Amino acid sequence: MNQPLAYVHPGAKIAKNVVIEPFTTIHNNVKIGEGTWIGSNVTIMEGARIGKNCNIFPGAVISAVPQDLKYDDEDTTVEIGNNVTIRECVTINRGTSDKMKTVIGDNCLIMAYCHIAHDCIVGSNCIFSNNSTLAGHITVGDYVVLAGMTAVHQFCSIGNHAFVTGGSLVRKDVPPYVKAAREPLSYVGINSVGLRRRGFSTEKIREIQSIYRILYQKNYNNTQASEIIEAEMEATPERDEILQFIKNSHRGIMKGYFKSN
Repeated sequence: MNQPLAYVHPGAKIAKNVVIEPFTTIHNNVKIGEGTWIGSNVTIMEGARIGKNCNIFPGAVISAVPQDLKYDDEDTTVEIGNNVTIRECVTINRGTSDKMKTVIGDNCLIMAYCHIAHDCIVGSNCIFSNNSTLAGHITVGDYVVLAGMTAVHQFCSIGNHAFVTGGSLVRKDVPPYVKAAREPLSYVGINSVGLRRRGFSTEKIREIQSIYRILYQKNYNNTQASEIIEAEMEATPERDEILQFIKNSHRGIMKGYFKSN
């Protein structure tokens, strides 16, 4: 707080042990938690709520007004959890009247040049690789990995533990636990590597595989597949989560990959 080459608005609420590097600007109505490090040339604008032990690298812009012509100067926020790393030149826009906030959960890594637009809700333990872009109103679950240069269409949802390969264009909802790849984006299996890393048993992984085999490999439509899964598969949290995701999908879920001759 004694950095003479940074500007901190008197109305900002900064924990005592926050480190602010030179040439950073922090606007009014900002809150930053203990142990956070803010690199040089960072701009943190009105409405930012940043948790504890975060690292924000040079050139990032947090809580700029939405790039949305419907925005009418509403008093909205960006809420960032604890232990979040935001790398160089990331931009995170605050919410509009839709949700009034943009949210990033705990323990996320947002790599350089990513953009997270207004009204996005991102869970915890996510990794967004370089140049990944979220349009507005997107919901992302926990433990989601977006490989580099992934672009997600507005209003899409991505389920927990999903993995999306690099350079993908996400036009439809991506269900939980899956790997998504190819063009158009398609189901290519479950994220078994990620699930094992997070402690899922072999039996649980096989259960999830069986559910998606019915959904994507048996030539049923989504309604038929959901009915069969509910009738024939034992009720578990994972089964119910998948079925609820399909039921709640507004844009429709992505298709399965079909290898043509």
